[in-house]
Amino acid sequence: MREQYKKLSLSERKIADFIVKNPYKTVDCNVAELAKLSGVSDATVVRMCHHIGYTGYYQFRITLARDMGKSQYGDIKTSNSTDEVENFFREYAENMIAIGKRIDIESMRSCVKLIRNCGTAHVIAAGNTIPLSQYIGFRLGRVGVRCSFGLPAEYYMNHINLAEQNDIIIAISKSGASKPVLMGMELAKDKGLKTIALTACEDSPLAKMSDYILLSRGKDISFNYYKDYAHTNMMATIDALLEFLTNEEFIKNKQADRPEMILSEYKI
Repeated sequence: MREQYKKLSLSERKIADFIVKNPYKTVDCNVAELAKLSGVSDATVVRMCHHIGYTGYYQFRITLARDMGKSQYGDIKTSNSTDEVENFFREYAENMIAIGKRIDIESMRSCVKLIRNCGTAHVIAAGNTIPLSQYIGFRLGRVGVRCSFGLPAEYYMNHINLAEQNDIIIAISKSGASKPVLMGMELAKDKGLKTIALTACEDSPLAKMSDYILLSRGKDISFNYYKDYAHTNMMATIDALLEFLTNEEFIKNKQADRPEMILSEYKI
């Protein structure tokens, strides 16, 4: 970054200056947070990363953490304590409670109403978040909601492009900065579709584009590359949404439980 400093624009230098002065704070910021702290736009942060040789901010962030000597295994603690497993799950439980405190009940109710009244819910995700779209898509079908899910961008872009006016988008991205998901959201907004974002970052590009946000962030913790793969918080948020959605009368009217009866012969 120092080698390329003179080649950066004035706006990009503001970011570089902030990073040099606050490396530990920077590594815990997402794109939107760093942009806000530096007084520039999200796009300027990404552009600066490109100019210093990175594919994007995420790659720069990982490299910065390593250069600082920040151990990505630092939060992974093991001991010979007999209650080690219990403590591990207690931490999970505290995270779940923190998520519940962050989610506004009116936002949850609005999402439930939107999903119940939609024509088709198009669930979009990318990378290792796609299994979450498959999970929520399957569960939505079992509570009577027609949906498309578990598809790569080339497929779900077709679905969004041909969507009806009362269709909706449920976008899943922990960072809120996944390019394929953002492309789907841009197309959805062009078509005037209502959108719901499931994300851990309320200041992310995805959150800013969405009509409704269900925030899946638990306790505030330092950035950890390996823990970033964990989807426990997102799964808990999805399950909470599904719990609010589940309505016996709605399921009966839609005959949504019929597949389970048909497939029951496969279970002992």
